[in-house]
Amino acid sequence: MLHEFTSTKTFRYKTLGDPRKANNLLFVLHGYGQLSEYFIRKFKNLGEDYFIVAPEGMHRFYIKGSSGRVGASWMTKEAREIDISDNLNWLNELDEYLQLNYNFEKRILLGFSQGGATAARWYENSTIPFDHLIIWASIFPPDLKINQEMNKSNSIRNYFVLGKNDPYFNIGEQKNVIDIYYSIGFITRSFVGEHDIETETLQTILKEIK
Repeated sequence: MLHEFTSTKTFRYKTLGDPRKANNLLFVLHGYGQLSEYFIRKFKNLGEDYFIVAPEGMHRFYIKGSSGRVGASWMTKEAREIDISDNLNWLNELDEYLQLNYNFEKRILLGFSQGGATAARWYENSTIPFDHLIIWASIFPPDLKINQEMNKSNSIRNYFVLGKNDPYFNIGEQKNVIDIYYSIGFITRSFVGEHDIETETLQTILKEIK
């Protein structure tokens, strides 16, 4: 018989910038097999107006074999609902801690690849509402329905971004996933590139929502 019980766990996150100078809090959720320490470097050129926080998925593992480079993941198909709940709980606690200690004008959430699904769920279940959601190179989680009217209002600008040469999305899949995001009110952006964060596109989006 399978049993469960709740205990405590120590979570990791990486930060970039000075929260006392920044007007914007930007959470960035990494993709499968990445670590927050390296993922956050992709956002180093955004300037001092952004305090960047990169939480790390709770499951760490060796990328190949039983030694060498380590990556992290947000969940697998095993005990999926438990991991979703645990992710939301600790991310909310981290967010509450930052909000108690610092003041930000805007809170922006970006999820890349596997982190996009976790970001979408957190956006809908955050204890403090986010101002904007950016989902980058990730399918929309099928278990979640975002309020379409909220996303289509003038005050909310949410984005979906995808590289035109992303190997995880062929031409047909790209059209389908873009149509899905468009149908629920997301602004869609594409760039010439693969499965990665493209700085110029990100900076353009941040200027639009500033």
